[in-house]
Formats: sequence, structure tokens, C-alpha cells
Amino acid sequence: MERPVVCVGALVWGPDGRVLIVRTTKWRGLWGVPGGKVDWGETLEAAVTREFWEETGLRLSDVRYAQTQEAVLSPEFHKPAHMVLVDFFARTDDPEVSPNEEIEEWAWVPLAKAGDYPLNTVTRTLVELALARGEA
Repeated sequence: MERPVVCVGALVWGPDGRVLIVRTTKWRGLWGVPGGKVDWGETLEAAVTREFWEETGLRLSDVRYAQTQEAVLSPEFHKPAHMVLVDFFARTDDPEVSPNEEIEEWAWVPLAKAGDYPLNTVTRTLVELALARGEA
């Protein structure tokens, strides 16, 4: 029996105050934030820190919970999936992205300009939350 998969992601501010967004192979050409599946026995914060490191080579600090979302059979995702997405806000001191094979393109952008990119729906809500809360 299939069950929902718990995933984490983070909207991360770099040292100059811009946020990192990425275009990956998994969201049909749309932009989002780095993240991935939580491993058995791993805390959510440990998972987002690990996934971010694996995908970008960046170390996170000031990791804080943002929101929880659900994506059920989203046509934006590359395959049928039911995901519970736990989102975080975080910071990094290093702007040098070392992308893994999942990341096709990336950009550091002012938070107010992130919405100008074709974001996937779940990332768009995360960016809107950051804007509404005055995150910087």
C-alpha cells in the first residue's frame, strides 16, 4: 500500500540578502527550492540540512519552521506522488552553489523578485509567506 512521503525544503537567504531558487528535473521545468525526502529516524531539521548540502553544497544556519503543505498527485511533479511538504526558512554564509545532478539551473534573487520566475505552486506559497511575514 502506498503512503504519503514526507519531504522537506527550505527558502534560504544568502549573505547578501537574496534567496536561492532552483530549477530541477522533478518539477517539469518549474522553479522551486532545494529539498527532498526525510530518511527513517531523521529529524525534519536534519533532513533539510542534509538535502540542502547534497543538492547545493551549502551549509545552513538559522533553520526555522515556516509551514506544512500537501501535494497530492500534482500535475507539476514529474510522477504521481502524494507528498507532505515541511518547509523551512534558513540562511547560509556561502553563496557558491555546487549543484548535484538534480539541479539544472539556479539563481540568487531578491525575495520580492522570486515570484517573477515560473515557480511551482508549493514554492510560490512559501515565497508569499516569507513576503507576508516580512522575512529578510
